[in-house]
Amino acid sequence: MIKIQNLSKIFRTEEVETKALNEIALEVKQGEFITIMGASGCGKSTLLNIVGLLDSASSGSYKLLDQEMLGLSESEKSKIRKQNIGFIFQNFNLIDELSVYDNIELPLIYNNVSSSERKKKVEAIAERLAISHRLKHFPQQLSGGQQQRVAVARALINDPKIILADEPTGNLDSKNGNDVMELLTDLHANGATILMVTHSDYDASFSQKTIFMKDGMVLSEKTNGRNVDVFVQ
Repeated sequence: MIKIQNLSKIFRTEEVETKALNEIALEVKQGEFITIMGASGCGKSTLLNIVGLLDSASSGSYKLLDQEMLGLSESEKSKIRKQNIGFIFQNFNLIDELSVYDNIELPLIYNNVSSSERKKKVEAIAERLAISHRLKHFPQQLSGGQQQRVAVARALINDPKIILADEPTGNLDSKNGNDVMELLTDLHANGATILMVTHSDYDASFSQKTIFMKDGMVLSEKTNGRNVDVFVQ
């Protein structure tokens, strides 16, 4: 599914050169749920952005579905994102001016799905995520947990090959955060491939494996889900 080798990312200004990622190696197989953890500034969100084709590496190799991603044009990367990747962000990134229905439907419009098929898909995913009664509402009328469910619905609407989650419970209270993690667990149990960045050892415990990063490098990894022992603070 995902295979990364010797991946580095350098940010340059006129006076400073910062190596955000240093010779990263990472493999995510189909159906796996993997978490990346580490202190702020360790490079975990930079890595997730590269995996999601929102940023480019400076060197190395990144293959998604056996296709090399480095060196692709922006239009090529955009097409692959739309077809294969679902994003869940800490800040939800919903459009306030659009209803819940319209927010969920948007990726289908970008992919030129017919209106009848869009309606069927939106209604099905809304029912699955228990937000059917909110389709006519706007984001500001929802609780944080409901907004994140809308964001998850939008991420899933195109049946992505992989779900990328960046601090998905970061703006939620413990109850709503737990609901979102249980939702991700259910998606994984039904075959979803998930790569998640988090600061929370509790959230990480829902995954199969946790990778720990420090100073742009992979420090170590821990398997067995709920037995995660966090030692990078």
